[in-house]
Amino acid sequence: MHFILRNFYPLLFLILFISCDQPESTYTGLQETTDREELLSDVKYLASDELQGRKTGTDGNRKAREYIKERFLSLGLNTFGESFRQPFEHSNPRTGDLFEDAENLIGYIEGSKNPARFIVITAHYDHLGVRDGEIYNGADDNASGTAGMMAAARYFTENQPENSLIFIAFDAEEQGLGGAHYFVQNPVVPLEQIALNVNMDMISTNFENELYAVGTYHYPFLKPLIEESTAGAPIDVLFGYDNPDAPQDWTMSSDHGPFHQKGIPFVYFGVEDHPHYHQPTDTFENINPDFFADAVETIISFLEDVDRRLDEVVSETNPAETNQTR
Repeated sequence: MHFILRNFYPLLFLILFISCDQPESTYTGLQETTDREELLSDVKYLASDELQGRKTGTDGNRKAREYIKERFLSLGLNTFGESFRQPFEHSNPRTGDLFEDAENLIGYIEGSKNPARFIVITAHYDHLGVRDGEIYNGADDNASGTAGMMAAARYFTENQPENSLIFIAFDAEEQGLGGAHYFVQNPVVPLEQIALNVNMDMISTNFENELYAVGTYHYPFLKPLIEESTAGAPIDVLFGYDNPDAPQDWTMSSDHGPFHQKGIPFVYFGVEDHPHYHQPTDTFENINPDFFADAVETIISFLEDVDRRLDEVVSETNPAETNQTR
């Protein structure tokens, strides 16, 4: 009996140590509520040759815009003003090219408890267009994020959030984050009412089962929340690429950047660069459909959890306003 106990207690200690060391999972497993067929169909169409790479100002870009607008309408998203449209002009800071027909699409779902507090969920729908006769279809960059954003919109129309959610399809990201810069300068709600930006850009082409959640270097209070909400996810959610010592710093690499410049916390979900990045081979055939669907479901699970726990984000960002927003 003493021999058994001597061996039992170390084993019990090890089990307790391991269980305490792991984040408690709140992953909800959304496979039954995410329409994978629709998700893949969205990417296939947005990355099709018909849209000619969706470069800002082209017919293909306008077709993508119309497709997203029709989805927002079918889901019954609310508008700020009379339509989802936020037209703007943008000059590429690198090339000086002027784009006079750029347009963000913006819809929202009102929160059940805190309708005047917002999480902004974003993805850019433009890409590089046609170069030297070759179509840059942009399946991963960023038909995937746009499809993921629309899947999130569908989920939350069927599962009302506690806080209001704004869904934005940004234009002119490839031209210097044009749509995002315009939005934060011309917001549809006061910026102080935006508690968090969740951005999706390149979330479909990875064969190592790895998705990065970027931004916790700047907003470390978000890391345990992400760990807990994704601990049981079917993919590995990793951290990094958001500090000066990283191999690359993605802090300003996509549409979350202008939000960060305004002091709004962000989480950017994306994969590492791959051989198809900004190449004509970034096609629907080269994405990883299973990983993509799992990534979207993981992101939606995080959104559902952070919506319930947004008081924690607000209190860390601006403690003086915590009680005012409840």
